[in-house]
Amino acid sequence: MSPARPGLALAMLPGMLPHTFTPAQLDRLRRVTRVLSDEPLGSFDGEDARAVLAEVEVLVGHWGCPTLTAEVLDAAPRLRLFAYAAGTVKWQVTEAVFERGIVVTSAAAANAVPVAEYALAMILLANKGVLGFREQLRSGARPPLEATRVGNRDKVVGIVGASHVGRRLVELLRPFELTVLLYDPYLGPDDARRLGVELVTDLDELCARADVLSLHAPDVPATRGMIGAAQLARLRDGATFLNTARPALVDQEALLTEARTGRLQVILDVTDPEPLPPGHPLLGLPNVFVTPHVAGSMGSELPRMAELAVQEVERFVTGAAPLHPVRREDLDRIA
Repeated sequence: MSPARPGLALAMLPGMLPHTFTPAQLDRLRRVTRVLSDEPLGSFDGEDARAVLAEVEVLVGHWGCPTLTAEVLDAAPRLRLFAYAAGTVKWQVTEAVFERGIVVTSAAAANAVPVAEYALAMILLANKGVLGFREQLRSGARPPLEATRVGNRDKVVGIVGASHVGRRLVELLRPFELTVLLYDPYLGPDDARRLGVELVTDLDELCARADVLSLHAPDVPATRGMIGAAQLARLRDGATFLNTARPALVDQEALLTEARTGRLQVILDVTDPEPLPPGHPLLGLPNVFVTPHVAGSMGSELPRMAELAVQEVERFVTGAAPLHPVRREDLDRIA
């Protein structure tokens, strides 16, 4: 390989590297770049870090990657690509990154896979009544065999947000005899037809029609509190509300008030605060199922995100366009 290979550095939490990148993936990075340090940067401060920044042209980040401030970029004048091997880049990227024309990519599409899989599993279990039946067994009651609302055939799933996760979930739902509705103000009728869903332009209508309401919108000013008391009240008795997105999208007090009635099933992978403290009312309600933000990539799923970052580096070195670029104008409507 030519000595003109660009200098590459990794930046993430200490100890993360063996869990995120496989040896084969690291070898691929070494084949197309000069890895400036075998130890990822956990901070951009200090003499050693500044020496790496002075040479770096490609920065591959993961959880714990420090923020790319203007000051940091002044110390990294050759930086041309920031490939983030995880989801949102909003905590790492600043306006200065875009002002300098640095290419930014994200592995959000890869992280969407396990989130959508989690949502699919919960939708199928909720429609089958599994969560409620478990609680009935715990109390000694026998589940009624004549429960007419139980089952996945002919149920309506309302998806909020045509995000990476929302679109992946649409794909995963296709084999089932379900009606899928989608609400997203940025999605047009032609896009909805291509996805094979019914576009609903009014959020309240979506809530009223859904047996399961699954939230997959980003946390941006326009979406905060989008699910409030009025939307929850429109959900039919026995419906399920599922949130794997961000807690800020939901009025937490309204959610707790509605959950306490027992009228809805509530499944939450994100909460405010996170995690919920012991004794929090949501943890004790029989109709509420809470997990501690585990829907996203974990364990064996982490190298899937790293794979996207490696591909972005390989493409960058050969002059190919990025697969999943993040642009300045995207930040107000992505997670």
